[in-house]
Amino acid sequence: MATVLTARDAWAVDPFEIQVYDGTANAPGVPGLELHLNRVFDGVKTAEAPALPMHQQTHMTLEPSMGLTDFLELGGYLQTAVRPDGTFDYAGAKGRAKFVLPDSGVQHLRLGVNLELSLLPERYDPSRVGSEVRPIVAWENERFQFAANPIVGIPLGTPERASGPTFEPAAMAKVKLFSALAVGVEYYAGIGPIAKPRPWAEQEHYLYEAIDITSFDAVEINAGIGEGLTNGSNALVAKLILGYSFERAPKK
Repeated sequence: MATVLTARDAWAVDPFEIQVYDGTANAPGVPGLELHLNRVFDGVKTAEAPALPMHQQTHMTLEPSMGLTDFLELGGYLQTAVRPDGTFDYAGAKGRAKFVLPDSGVQHLRLGVNLELSLLPERYDPSRVGSEVRPIVAWENERFQFAANPIVGIPLGTPERASGPTFEPAAMAKVKLFSALAVGVEYYAGIGPIAKPRPWAEQEHYLYEAIDITSFDAVEINAGIGEGLTNGSNALVAKLILGYSFERAPKK
């Protein structure tokens, strides 16, 4: 766990997993599987070598998970990418441990933290080894859903280690409609090092119009279109998450 707490990805906003964690986890013994698909239609067109520019990259991430206890879920990511010229790329692997509080003591409130360790190729992370510490605060009732993830990164590899911890907040607000879907907005940002934030124009800020389809048992569908709000952001990104929980129905 100490190792997990001491690294972070090079990209301020993770382009492979665009998701706000809502404080839920797989039940003990229940496996799950998610597929993350993201496409940068109009992105930043320059990058410092060996990193690749984000413009017109497509990202595909497979995320298996398993609930171990009522408060702990383990998971991993296998990342791939398609470059603008059509080249298919291995883009790294990650492991994570999500801890959730089964009973926060406050009605509708969920709390947790996700710890992540990654090993990526230099073209997707010049520092190669990275991690994140993602606190989770969520509130949900029959009509509304809110969540915030004030993510803190602590660089391990060069050249980012000297910059110190970074701040990458994410949040969402959604309203549920007809017991079949939820619509709302998701926000993601990369502020840069906490000790010395980047100028506003160089920071990443995104607002996604998002929809969750909730009418299928054990199936997760999340889709969104994101617009960059600063010069340092990709201008237009689309995302899709497909998930399935393999929990068996109880015997009658």
